[in-house]
Amino acid sequence: MDPCDNVEPVQLEVLAQAFCEQLMACLDECARGRRGLFSDVELLGEDEDCAWPEAARLRELAVALQGVLAQQEERNALCDEFLDLCSMHGESHPGERKLARAFLERIERGEVGTQPEGKNRPW
Repeated sequence: MDPCDNVEPVQLEVLAQAFCEQLMACLDECARGRRGLFSDVELLGEDEDCAWPEAARLRELAVALQGVLAQQEERNALCDEFLDLCSMHGESHPGERKLARAFLERIERGEVGTQPEGKNRPW
């Protein structure tokens, strides 16, 4: 790795904190019914008036954070789990509102980054 590519630990912490704060705000809004947190509304077949730019930036930030951490052989469980949820699509998966609520509950219980007992996924 090029020494110029190194990110200072303080910068990483600031980036991770910004991600966490934005994620919590978006999860709260999604849990109240707003769509588009886990995927673009265009993918959901909805019009552009429903676009959620903060959610799109959050997904971009998560990918960037995950990439920077991977270069330093580190991980962020919150980021990893969020991106995992963003990759779920299909009729058999719960809606975004339900995903957001379940994710918020796991965060509040301190279960992010751990395998739920007795089942693969809580959603």
